Amino acid sequence: MLYLVHMIVNIPETLAPEVAARIKAEEKAYSQGLQQSGKWPHLWRVVGEYANYSIFDVASNDELHTVLSNLPLFPFMKITVTPLAKHPSSIV
Repeated sequence: MLYLVHMIVNIPETLAPEVAARIKAEEKAYSQGLQQSGKWPHLWRVVGEYANYSIFDVASNDELHTVLSNLPLFPFMKITVTPLAKHPSSIV
């Protein structure tokens, strides 16, 4: 199942810089593993924001919830999920 996911990150300024750096490094490793597995096939930065739009390809709503809630930055995110279906005019 495909999902369009919009993630907006808001790390509190009160978080120690070294803690923020560690969490960001963990986030990068986790996200790259998901990309390599094919579960996170597309990731785009939103220009001028600490945000992204992503496509996830997972088996179920529950799997997507698990993937997203395991993101190290999850506690600092606002996430919007849109399930996707094939458009009848699509040639792919």
